[in-house]
Amino acid sequence: MANSARTQPGVDRPTSSSSEPEINPLDKVTVFYEANKKMISTVTTVVLVVVMGYFAYTKLYKGPAEEKASAALSIPQNYFAADSLNMALNGDGKNPGFIKIAKKYSGTAAGNLAHYYEGLCYLKMGDYKNAVKELGDFDGKGTSLGSMAQGALGQALMESGDNAKAIEAFKKATADAGDEMVTPMFLYQLGLAYEASNNAAEAKNAFKRIREEFPKSAQAREIEKDLARLGELN
Repeated sequence: MANSARTQPGVDRPTSSSSEPEINPLDKVTVFYEANKKMISTVTTVVLVVVMGYFAYTKLYKGPAEEKASAALSIPQNYFAADSLNMALNGDGKNPGFIKIAKKYSGTAAGNLAHYYEGLCYLKMGDYKNAVKELGDFDGKGTSLGSMAQGALGQALMESGDNAKAIEAFKKATADAGDEMVTPMFLYQLGLAYEASNNAAEAKNAFKRIREEFPKSAQAREIEKDLARLGELN
């Protein structure tokens, strides 16, 4: 049967020149490594240096820096709570205030938070220019203070006379419909900002959201008066 298959017309007989020995995949890897081992070693070294550098920064520098920054921040926070704004900002001669902490511990969570408190101090003191700067420098992403910071920024901008930017900040501050304390508070500020910009329609929309979405909020208690002022009667 094997002989008949070899003599069938149209069936090519294998020749010795067309057959090649199969190469083991492991041998291919070995050949590639031998040809490129210098480059591979260099790449591996670079990766290890990066990984070890990140580990050293995180564990040996950033971790202790975070702890120091957090401990330092607690003292001016107490001054802020007591409304001692000057010592909260500048320190008490022994302990640093928010200004120094923000600079000294830049890159840490506490250093970032110092910008937020710095902005609030300036806002309370009526220094709206510095309030805008510091609240703008605060990165609220991933924190519970993002909406509050945007709302405070909106207030500083509004006090500075920049209603357009204040409106944008208040919009960000009111993005979380589930926040029943912060959102209605800054929705009211948003309505006032629109009203100051002679945009009665958007002002009414902001006030209506308070009435409809946050009927139990403090802002909802007197909202009908604000709507009536704008010609919106129940």
